[in-house]
Amino acid sequence: MFELTFPILSIDGGRLGVQAALLALALDLLFGEPKWLYARVPHPIVWIGALISGLEARLRTRLHGPPGEIALGAVLVVITVMGCAIAGAFVSWLAVQSGYAWIVIGVTGSVFIAARSLHDHVAAVAQGLSQGLPEGRRAVGHIVGRDTAQLDEAGVARASLESLAENFSDGVVAPLFWFLLAGLPGLLAYKAINTLDSMIGHRNERYLYFGRAAARLDDVVNWPAARITGGLLCLAALLTPGMCGSEARRILWRDGGKHASPNAGWPEAAMAGALGVALAGPRVYGSETVAGAWIGDGNGQASAADILRGCKLYRWTCGLIVLALLLGVLLHTNGH
Repeated sequence: MFELTFPILSIDGGRLGVQAALLALALDLLFGEPKWLYARVPHPIVWIGALISGLEARLRTRLHGPPGEIALGAVLVVITVMGCAIAGAFVSWLAVQSGYAWIVIGVTGSVFIAARSLHDHVAAVAQGLSQGLPEGRRAVGHIVGRDTAQLDEAGVARASLESLAENFSDGVVAPLFWFLLAGLPGLLAYKAINTLDSMIGHRNERYLYFGRAAARLDDVVNWPAARITGGLLCLAALLTPGMCGSEARRILWRDGGKHASPNAGWPEAAMAGALGVALAGPRVYGSETVAGAWIGDGNGQASAADILRGCKLYRWTCGLIVLALLLGVLLHTNGH
């Protein structure tokens, strides 16, 4: 196990860091997002979004052609990411002063992990399909950006499974990775990058240049987690009843790089292989059709039952992560 030292925090990246990460994930898995709280106080991601929108409004008055858009978009990224990292360092400093560093940092970190809500939103798609295709389309519309109006049952099921796999990486594994590597500053910096990409990292007329730095940086910081997520899904498929671990591994290596995104294909390929379905393929976003390659050897005829199987694999994989973090805590405890 690695051990890093952060002088600014007076807290090590070993035992205390793993304890905080374990607590953060456990709290999120047990309780999810406290809706009663966010009905009264905006979620911190909303604050980050407001910062991005405010900075964009100011910087766009200074744009002068594509080079200027790229440069000012990069300025927006630097200000946002550095600001969030500094905020994370400040909260960590306060936590150290309190004498309960790993508890305060773990509770704070749980706010930025979306393991429970992702599972619940995807499971809701299966529930929706059981009530009819319109309900399934409505439910999947909450978690995907594509046009859902023309999706059939198989299309709805595939979209939800793709979202489950990709957001497992972006919403759970990547935040934990950067949390373990760089504490709260790393976690908040990652969430800032992820939010920047979702807001301005689009390949459309408005953001093609201005959002380029955000999109490229998001690809870089998600690179490790996407491959870790694929590997974890393959490992969990070996243990989960009804899954095929060998197929998950085979499809991961064969199809992981086929996706238009440099990262999304890896968890999607592992999910497709484990379930024996085909994912990705052509998709419609607004008025644009994306002719994506198929991932997996199935026929693409996924169903509500496959969504529930995907959720089962997801739960087992989350369990493996919890066990790995618990083992890390025990090893560090015995080591000290």
